[in-house]
Amino acid sequence: YLELLQGAGMVAGLSKYAHGLVRQRGSSPKLQVLNAALMTAQDNRTAAEARQDGNYWGRLVESCVGAHLFNTSFGTNIELTYWRERNHEVDFILRQGKTTVAIEVKSGRRAESLPGIEAFSARFKPKRKLLVGGQGIELAEFLTKPAGHWF
Repeated sequence: YLELLQGAGMVAGLSKYAHGLVRQRGSSPKLQVLNAALMTAQDNRTAAEARQDGNYWGRLVESCVGAHLFNTSFGTNIELTYWRERNHEVDFILRQGKTTVAIEVKSGRRAESLPGIEAFSARFKPKRKLLVGGQGIELAEFLTKPAGHWF
C-alpha cells in the first residue's frame, strides 16, 4: 500500500540509512507526508495557533523539509533516508554515490544541541552537516534549493 500512496503523491516511506542493504531493508520506514495539507486538512487551528504549539509546528516544518527533499531528489541519483540508533536520530540523510549530507530540522529559535548529527558524524563522516531552522539555514532559503544543491 505504501507504494500506491507514494505513486499518488501522498506519502513515502524513507529507508533507514545503513552501509549494508540487508540492515537497511530490515528496518521500518519513516513515513514522510509529501504534502503538508494531508496533516492540516482536519485541523481547525489557524497558522498563528499552529506556531504556538511547538511540537505540532515542529512536525509540520520537518514534514515540509522532508517533502521538499523527496520531491527535488525524485528521479535523480540522490537517495533520501533517515538515521536512528538508540536515542540518536538525524532527520534526513542525502546520499549521492559515496557522499552523504546529514540534515537536522529545528523549528525553534534557541540554540539546540545536535547529538544525533554528532553521533552520525563520528560514525559515517558526512561531507556536510546542515541545520535547517533554529540558528542554521533559514527555512525559506532552504526551500529554494533542490536536494542536489547541498552536495
